[in-house]
Amino acid sequence: MPVTVLLVDDEPLVRAGLRAVLEAQSDIEVVGEAADGAAVIPLVRQLRPDVVAMDVRMPLLDGIEATRAVLRTVADPPKILVVTTFENDEYVYEALRAGADGFLLKRARPAEIVHAVRLVAAGESLLFPASVRQLAAQYGDGSGNRAARAVLERARLTEREAEVLRLMTRGLSNAEIADRLVVGTETVKSHVSAVLAKLGARDRTQAVITAYESGFVAPG
Repeated sequence: MPVTVLLVDDEPLVRAGLRAVLEAQSDIEVVGEAADGAAVIPLVRQLRPDVVAMDVRMPLLDGIEATRAVLRTVADPPKILVVTTFENDEYVYEALRAGADGFLLKRARPAEIVHAVRLVAAGESLLFPASVRQLAAQYGDGSGNRAARAVLERARLTEREAEVLRLMTRGLSNAEIADRLVVGTETVKSHVSAVLAKLGARDRTQAVITAYESGFVAPG
């Protein structure tokens, strides 16, 4: 089955470009488009996409609020890939904190766009881990740290789970973590699932954000 994608951007040329790149792939299908975040929820419910590629800045409802709305109101929500002009953008970090699974630059090469959609859909690795680390270093300070520390303390991760979380922050996939720890991939999947459950994280991106904001690992 192909990965199905909903495109959300107020610029028709951006949507057309993304559609052309993605539909050139046999394993990806663009199932719909929207020009603003306000249209996302009904389209997600109707089309049931695997991934929503969504502009972070839109006139009526931006990508941050649209992400929150989808995750709050849609059962079994799709993966959300924020599309942005600027990599080092506080809006991007806020979208990740709100629950987005990754971000993609509008100037990205076609191969990078395709890779991002596939990676986010699979959910077994962190997209652009170095960039997430830089965003956390720049925008992760402040009141969020106290809450993140509390989450980590309540989680009571085992030594192996903590080790897995550290490797997740470095962007390693399940298979790479398995090689590093000399265990089976299924064992790693079990540890990752346990980490996410204990942290109350939707996916590994949110777990990594918590790891940085709590001080569990240093983002710098």
